[in-house]
Amino acid sequence: MVKCQNCQQVKYEHQRPAGLFQRLPIPEWKWEIIAMDFVVGVPKTLGKFDSNWVVFDRLTMLAHFIPGRIDYNDEQLAKVYAKEIVRLHWVPLSIISDRGTQFTSKFWRKLHDELGTQLTFSTAFHPQMDGQSEMTIQVLEDMSRACVIDFGGH
Repeated sequence: MVKCQNCQQVKYEHQRPAGLFQRLPIPEWKWEIIAMDFVVGVPKTLGKFDSNWVVFDRLTMLAHFIPGRIDYNDEQLAKVYAKEIVRLHWVPLSIISDRGTQFTSKFWRKLHDELGTQLTFSTAFHPQMDGQSEMTIQVLEDMSRACVIDFGGH
């Protein structure tokens, strides 16, 4: 039983996934198959960031939490992707993502066609497709809530 007041307030209600589990291929090398998603609705920082881009490696279970803004256009997202992911880990063979507009735009399709990256779309809010990255995002959200509580909502 959780006794800490902050932990009780930020505890996320986990529900059983709906539908059949769809097994994804096991990566053979680190940063070969990644998952990515956006966390929006977070408080604005001093740097005017209002979202986090979570990029998760399925083999090592390491993640990058990249601050961003929900009004970034496709070109800005591509520059951030190249600077933060491609620069450090090269180009993945496959990217798992929900069908958010950031990833289904014509620009992203063209970029990944040119890079030779396969986009594999999951369905939003269905963790049975890629539960690892969804759990990582839930932990980030819980930690963010705890920080907001500790700082009195600021």
